[in-house]
Amino acid sequence: MRKILLAVVALAFAATSCSVDLTGNSTGSADPLSNGGLPNSTAEPVAAVVRQSLPGVVNVTTDIFQPDQFGNVQQGKGVGTGFIVRQDGIIVTNCHVVEGGSKITVSTSAQTPKQYAARVIGGDCQHDLAVLKIDASGLPTVPLGDSVALVLGQRVVAIGYALALEGGPTVTAGIVSALNRTITVQDPSCRVCKNGARVYSDVIQTDAAINHGNSGGPLLNMAGQVVGINSAGADTAENIGFAIAIDSAKGTIQQAIAEPLAAAAYLGISSQTVTPALAVQLGLPVQNGAYVIATTSDGPAQKAGIRDGDVIVSIDGRTITSADDVGTILAGLRPGQSVGVGLVSSSGARRSANVTLGVRPLPTRFP
Repeated sequence: MRKILLAVVALAFAATSCSVDLTGNSTGSADPLSNGGLPNSTAEPVAAVVRQSLPGVVNVTTDIFQPDQFGNVQQGKGVGTGFIVRQDGIIVTNCHVVEGGSKITVSTSAQTPKQYAARVIGGDCQHDLAVLKIDASGLPTVPLGDSVALVLGQRVVAIGYALALEGGPTVTAGIVSALNRTITVQDPSCRVCKNGARVYSDVIQTDAAINHGNSGGPLLNMAGQVVGINSAGADTAENIGFAIAIDSAKGTIQQAIAEPLAAAAYLGISSQTVTPALAVQLGLPVQNGAYVIATTSDGPAQKAGIRDGDVIVSIDGRTITSADDVGTILAGLRPGQSVGVGLVSSSGARRSANVTLGVRPLPTRFP
């Protein structure tokens, strides 16, 4: 039976030096850093970051069964990257790395890798996030930083299993090239994507090389903290890669840990924060809110009449000033609950839509 290597794409974000303990305790500036925030003052900066972070980076492979052009079922391999965020085996990766997989295997980055069977305990496929669990303890972890304070030109490091090359992960380094990008990545296998394309908003652009196989790996600041999740590379240009901001992923990670596989309320949109600059660029009639980039086909928002280009200004009677507010409010609501959504159209007309919230999609066919 012929094996197909499924290509995966990669994204990345960058952040500040305050790390996050997913048990709820902030570690603040307790990291033993010196020499301007380097993990090891005697090492070359990038090498020091890699030395600290590499043990917590893992290879994620997925067995996938899919039909070929003749309708015959073929077995393939999805290859990507992940990183450990808790010692008891909690791992973060991209949804598209594990979606549709019949078996998920995690391999450590040690010279003699250990392999573990993994299962999905949570995630948000619309925003390309998946949280995995392996049965292990005492594992090395990679601390989470903050992406809110990123600045242009800040140095970052990406680690991942690029191109599924033998011999361990690939390390690349660069800078934060741009912030708050919105990009579209073709993904015909995505079950919740409109027109077979993922839309990423508030994305970090970097010139650190991001290639197929890097998906789900960490983008690190020079303190060795995760500031982004590598998710997409540009196939038509050089030195352009993208990452999901880690701040936007923390809620999903924490929810998966607190309530594994718990049903989460789902609106079915991709949105971007409305800023004065975006309002001028798109001719929007408001200065705040969540601009709807796309709605999921046949999702709750689309069924309720919410359209691409609308601006969400309230949900369940609570004011929306940014895209992050949408996730925060949804986290306190339940699937099946009916809520009012206040909208402003591109013409300036205001209306309300009554939305019955769905269940946030998770990767399918996992053990």
